Amino acid sequence: MSHLYLLLSYLVLTQGRNSDMTSRSNKVVPGHPIVLGCGQLCLDYLVTVPSFPVPDQKIRCTSFKVQGGGNTGNTLTCAARLGLASRILAKVADDSQGRWMLEELESSGVDTSFCVTAKDGVSHFNYVIVDNQTNTRTCVFTPGYPPLLPDDLTESLLSDVLDRVRVIHVTGRSRETELLLAQKAHSKNVSILINAEKRREGLDKLLDLADYAVCSTHFPQDWTGSPSSPSALLSMLIRLPKLKFVIMTLGEDGCVMLERCPNEVPESEETDIDELHESLKQSTDFTSVLPVCNSSMVTRLKGNVTGRLYIVTAEKIPSSELMDTTGAGDAFTGGLLYGLCTDMTLEETLTFASRVAACCCRGLGARTTLPFRTDPNVAAFLGA
Repeated sequence: MSHLYLLLSYLVLTQGRNSDMTSRSNKVVPGHPIVLGCGQLCLDYLVTVPSFPVPDQKIRCTSFKVQGGGNTGNTLTCAARLGLASRILAKVADDSQGRWMLEELESSGVDTSFCVTAKDGVSHFNYVIVDNQTNTRTCVFTPGYPPLLPDDLTESLLSDVLDRVRVIHVTGRSRETELLLAQKAHSKNVSILINAEKRREGLDKLLDLADYAVCSTHFPQDWTGSPSSPSALLSMLIRLPKLKFVIMTLGEDGCVMLERCPNEVPESEETDIDELHESLKQSTDFTSVLPVCNSSMVTRLKGNVTGRLYIVTAEKIPSSELMDTTGAGDAFTGGLLYGLCTDMTLEETLTFASRVAACCCRGLGARTTLPFRTDPNVAAFLGA
């Protein structure tokens, strides 16, 4: 075991020295507010294979990479490269992997000064197998210890870490700690964006405080028990009165968003959400190579909700350019945070976030091809 540990440490440290992540500087855009993320950091060991191995088979990888990972770290790396002032609250082990993960984040412009170091801990790590035949990836996660706990957050730390923050990003993985942070953020009128991947213990309390929710494909129906995805999005707005919008990501099919529009009262009669979704699909250009955003009129819906439905297509990436979808959802969230913090319209924000996610899919790992604000794929949105 000690030999394996030394080998992995060597790979991490040597790759960190030789990587190109410090070859491009990134400047924070003046006047932009701060985004704060709280969650787990882990190390990703990524390999690409011609096809996924069958039991007892020995195969060779076609490429290998070691890179920082975890939803929170990926999302903030994306936001920082785009020019947002980004800050992270997490716990890492006092080992070579933990130190390397922090250095990698700092090289992309993420403020790690509020991270907690566990003297006798072990870092989280993740094996990622990318199947070139099916363009899918399989993750095997090994949790480290100890987790970030509420006792790690003193009153002064909470006050300092939230200073000048506009939006916090949480995932529910460190539920008690994230809840404490979210409650403090709520008391300071700091907006809360939650990534809801699957049902977790304590997630409901975080959802109650959230202003924005980005959900995996199956979460809305799993959480609400609704018969369809559109009705599940509506049910979430009904059950969570603080929620301004909820997004359901659909991978290569883009995403669907339902926005609450409380200040607009249409004169039309109540519309069935499934019929509205079907009608919107009929008028959406799914043949476009670049992402398009199509939205409905503000509509009266069930449950005394007035809202607008959006369908956003994903960028069609040529098979020769599609490398790895690891972290695409985190990149989308990073783009979304940028739009929210810079007052883009929702249509612009959703299209922009889709372009950012597509950039991520063109390299191995969640961070390799995350765009800087000068990247031609996103520069037009940013005026860079």
